[in-house]
Amino acid sequence: MPHFQSSFNTKVIVSQAVEIEVANAVESLRKLMVTPVKSELEAIVADELHYGHSDGELEDKATFIETLISKKSNFLSITLSGQTINVYDDTAVVRHILQAQTNDGQILRNIKLMILSIWHKQNGSWKIVARQSVKAT
Repeated sequence: MPHFQSSFNTKVIVSQAVEIEVANAVESLRKLMVTPVKSELEAIVADELHYGHSDGELEDKATFIETLISKKSNFLSITLSGQTINVYDDTAVVRHILQAQTNDGQILRNIKLMILSIWHKQNGSWKIVARQSVKAT
């Protein structure tokens, strides 16, 4: 029985460490959406990105990055809350509420969205591969 307990504790510690890695990647993306740096966005976004907006618009990696760099999508601030992370081997499912202030086309807005994102560990780094949002009430 002691061997089982030791093995279980090790798995819990490893799981928590992986969840922290994913949370750090999510936080990095949040910061990059407010202050975009092209090379850093290219590093954290998977080539196969599918980025779904609450209005049904879908962006690939190139479009997502260009939209942020050009300020077409201009986040002044982003706050995340209620975050949960579930890790399945080298894939993570992240859910949270995103509240943001935007200035898109000189129109100031406050938005609140429920976000579901999928992250995959590629070459030792967590990258976002999919994201979908719906308007929160």
